[in-house]
Amino acid sequence: MKKKTIVSGGSKLEMFSLLGPTSLWILFFVVLPILMFVVYSFWVVRNQMIVREFSFKNYIRFFTNPMYPTLLLRSLVIAFGVTGTTLVFGYPLALKIYRSKGRAKAILYMLILIPLMTSYIVRIYTMRLVLGSNGVLNNLLMVVGLIDEPLQIFLFNRFAIFLTLCVILSPFMVMPVFTSLEKIPKSYIEAAHDLGSSELQTFWRVIFPNSLPGVIAGSMFIFVLSLGDFLTPILVGGKQGTTLSKVIQVNFGFAYDWPLGAALSVILLSISMTVILVSNRFGALREV
Repeated sequence: MKKKTIVSGGSKLEMFSLLGPTSLWILFFVVLPILMFVVYSFWVVRNQMIVREFSFKNYIRFFTNPMYPTLLLRSLVIAFGVTGTTLVFGYPLALKIYRSKGRAKAILYMLILIPLMTSYIVRIYTMRLVLGSNGVLNNLLMVVGLIDEPLQIFLFNRFAIFLTLCVILSPFMVMPVFTSLEKIPKSYIEAAHDLGSSELQTFWRVIFPNSLPGVIAGSMFIFVLSLGDFLTPILVGGKQGTTLSKVIQVNFGFAYDWPLGAALSVILLSISMTVILVSNRFGALREV
């Protein structure tokens, strides 16, 4: 026989007092702005004025002008590339931190967190100092004798965007993977060793499968952040590094075409939400 759960009026009031402010915050500062973007995307601009006239013009422009799908494809390639690269280099680093002991583990983890305590723009400008004609990379290559004069290929192109995003977003891969590794019961690893598994077998059969939630969550973070980033293309991309997010920023700025910018934003948002829903499907958001 099923038991009925009775929630008293006091419990309801207490629950509302706890969840109400958070729900209102999300409603006014997340849901409503997104809905405003959706509404704006169906308006048009005439004579530098936004006309509140329902139209699919902005979405039609996206699909009929080959520039926009090309920029979207370029943005997706960069986002997938950054996600894959940060996973390849970030997973071993997270594993190294996980296997470290005592103070060494705390120091390594803090070294991952410290870059996040600085301004996002400062980190991008730091990469400009590294990749510039008088930067660290060019000076190092000249010191070792590989080049005679500074190279211009490291900055203001798609490679610069890719490398900068890999560096500044890598902590968002390392931290979820490390957290997932920390949640693996030590008894699992000890049982694998007791059954005669080597270190490599233990990793592939026990550690890696149980760390997949962190891998999925980290990949989601990196993909969404790199897909929507517009500061990096502006500061290190140059003309060759134009992405869809950069075009969106231009439409909300110099071009003053907010409806088109909103439509492009909705398209990017739809892709990002799809990634989040797929990640949620695999349990990344629930288990990390």
